[in-house]
Amino acid sequence: MKAIQIAIDGPASSGKSTVAKIIAKNLGYTYLDTGAMYRCATYLALKSELTKEHISMLLAELAAHPISFAKAVDGSQEVFLGDKDVTLAIRQNDVTNNVSWVSALPEIRQELVAQQQRIAASGGIVMDGRDIGTVVLPQAELKIFLIASVEERAMRRYKENQEKGIPTDLETLKEEIAARDFKDSNREVSPLKAADDAIVFDTTGVTIEEVVSFISEKANEILDK
Repeated sequence: MKAIQIAIDGPASSGKSTVAKIIAKNLGYTYLDTGAMYRCATYLALKSELTKEHISMLLAELAAHPISFAKAVDGSQEVFLGDKDVTLAIRQNDVTNNVSWVSALPEIRQELVAQQQRIAASGGIVMDGRDIGTVVLPQAELKIFLIASVEERAMRRYKENQEKGIPTDLETLKEEIAARDFKDSNREVSPLKAADDAIVFDTTGVTIEEVVSFISEKANEILDK
């Protein structure tokens, strides 16, 4: 059976990571969380007090602490920098609020995109992010762009943070998500946008199961050809 590349893009908390993990599991594909990779770079920048003026030092930190993924006992994904588990650390508010400027640095994107493309080269991969269909995997057989209202996305992130014990204010989340949308959509390098051949799907008021069903149907149409 042939293996395809599936690119799932969208703004913060549009449901792309949750959906991508399920799709990958159902197809027996590899799932790559590109957002976690940029969060790792941001974590390193904050930990070492680096700014956008210290790109060479940040690249050196990434080389010294390679990003890797593992599966926890409960099946969830763990993220490592070198031998350090940063799964929860990269989801803290300070990382979330700084990841836009780090991910906008051309040299950082170039390095992480190269890593992502190497992993995806053999196919059989589901990758989610903000520029997968436009930059990382422009030849992907299936490209999905998920959107949802700011209000709904803020509530999703609020519930997620509560479950993880991360202190969060809902109104502040709405402001942060709207601000990040603007930054990601207006950055010079790899701005957030749907690829010309992507299928745009609004997940506002739609369950995860329904989104998974929709994407699975599109993937099966390609696989059955």
